[in-house]
Amino acid sequence: MSDLPRITTFAWVPPFARGFVRDLRARWAFEEVGQAYAVDLIDAPYAKSPAHRRFQPFGQVPTYSDADVEIFESGAIALHICETGGALIPADPAAKIRAVQWLIAALNSVEPFVMSLAVNDVFEADRAWSAMRRPKVIEDLDARLHDLAAALGDRTWLDGDDFTVGDLMMVSVLGGLRGTGVLDTWPILAAYVARGEARPAHRKAMADHLAVYTDQAAA
Repeated sequence: MSDLPRITTFAWVPPFARGFVRDLRARWAFEEVGQAYAVDLIDAPYAKSPAHRRFQPFGQVPTYSDADVEIFESGAIALHICETGGALIPADPAAKIRAVQWLIAALNSVEPFVMSLAVNDVFEADRAWSAMRRPKVIEDLDARLHDLAAALGDRTWLDGDDFTVGDLMMVSVLGGLRGTGVLDTWPILAAYVARGEARPAHRKAMADHLAVYTDQAAA
């Protein structure tokens, strides 16, 4: 078995989920630090099995393992990769904790509102009350995006000129709005996401993520 750090992701997901599975966040972190890695492809039944739940008690992906640690949750994984690889983590203690602060804010203060829209428009779109609920979902999401846009202001990245692991996670979370048109009304945030997704490391990570499904379709 390879000594490379390993992550898990799904061997197959429906087309609407491609480009959104959270192994993308780990892949992006690996590319930013220049660390080669291995990927174990699993299916949905295995994800819910005791063997996988030993690593990921909620039966999700990704998980991460190396010679020293076994962890789950994309935020923890990205943070570990960046700390181990010595990139996207500022050396200054105050700047470092601000980067961690933004990583947590992405997952705790922004992503729940992004996921509420996905739940409403995709996973529960066939429910009788989905259309009635959508305006409130958008209202709540826009309120949170307003706060984020105000915090970003005219800076390139959340803490200034340097792209950090906090930006990696925030761009990843906002990427969940891809195709919804929501960011069209927030040009500051749309430009921020575009800058993040234009980074060579993100492009490589996305290409490798999508290749899992492209290769299967070609087989």
